[in-house]
Amino acid sequence: MKIAVMKENLQGELRIPLIPQTVEKLVKLGAEVEIEAGLGHICRLADEAYAKVGARISPSREGLLKGADLVLRLRKPPREDVLLMKKGCVHISYLDPFREVELVDELAAAGISAVSLEMLPRTTLAQKMDVLSSQANLGGYVSVILAAEQLDKVFPMMTTPAGTIKPARVFIIGVGVAGLQAIATSRRLGARVEAFDTRPVVEEQVKSLGAKFVKIDLGETGQTKDGYAKALTPAQMQLQKEGMAKACAQADVVITTAQLFGRPAPRIIDRAMIAQMQPGSVIVDMAVETGGNVEGSEVDRIVEVEGVKVIGLGNLPGRVAQTASQMYSANIGNFVAHFWGKKDNAFCLKLDDEIIKGALITHGGAIVNEMYKKIMKK
Repeated sequence: MKIAVMKENLQGELRIPLIPQTVEKLVKLGAEVEIEAGLGHICRLADEAYAKVGARISPSREGLLKGADLVLRLRKPPREDVLLMKKGCVHISYLDPFREVELVDELAAAGISAVSLEMLPRTTLAQKMDVLSSQANLGGYVSVILAAEQLDKVFPMMTTPAGTIKPARVFIIGVGVAGLQAIATSRRLGARVEAFDTRPVVEEQVKSLGAKFVKIDLGETGQTKDGYAKALTPAQMQLQKEGMAKACAQADVVITTAQLFGRPAPRIIDRAMIAQMQPGSVIVDMAVETGGNVEGSEVDRIVEVEGVKVIGLGNLPGRVAQTASQMYSANIGNFVAHFWGKKDNAFCLKLDDEIIKGALITHGGAIVNEMYKKIMKK
């Protein structure tokens, strides 16, 4: 079975889909791995490093795609790549299916079996393949580093001959994987940390990291079976804003991580809340690429709103590209290895498997994902 690994061509993307260690793992399974020339150059990995572990190096992107049985990449495929792939090819990457409806239709029409790694179910078995968690973890770390760089105060308490410096106050909104890492990183830097989430079940996790959980009575909330926060009603959203306004006003740094699966991110900090914050404070909007949690945030820009710096930089994991590539590569390698059939010596698309059911979007010329069809009413 021929596996093609494609070089990312999106401007500004510094991550790569596969590192040599994962290629070696796939070759040992019996796969024929062919990479696009220059795949790892952006992460200072030479083609020779891939060749050394058994990969073939292809100078022809077109030839690579036309001959592949399985295509691995990080970002969604451009339309011209979809047209090159043969019918029955399996394509695995981020797809962003709910915002890429035309792409999903094109993949189905081309007869490609497209796996969207964002759609992997949150189960124990799928944990080692969970690209969302691994990249969100790094995003949470980077958000704190960016905030520390932009804030004109130090994070830790300091006792000096000039007096005692109080620790910075950090408020984290949303305690998923990214939020927990943001809490942990802020605490390591010595900040005083508070956090809020609509799911009361995460309070113990917040406390275990040395932070204070901010309680706001929203009535009945909770999480989906996959661990995502449920959407709030308009009345609950208003209660949440009122409850968070005080914490934001006291904070030097606010980091928002709230996202809803398959839907635009909720707007949870408005201009009136920002106006109550101290001038020179910093907000990091980690959801800026999916609509943004913060009024006034702009993708890939740092702007000032009511005297507060609002950071809306996208692709935060890409700012630690080497580590992010290592983690993504391990995730996608684990996915392929999990479904590799020793008898057939090939990747087996088990249509009745829970993981495949969750992540497979198109197959056999049709859209097959039930969640996608329900949300998009297809």
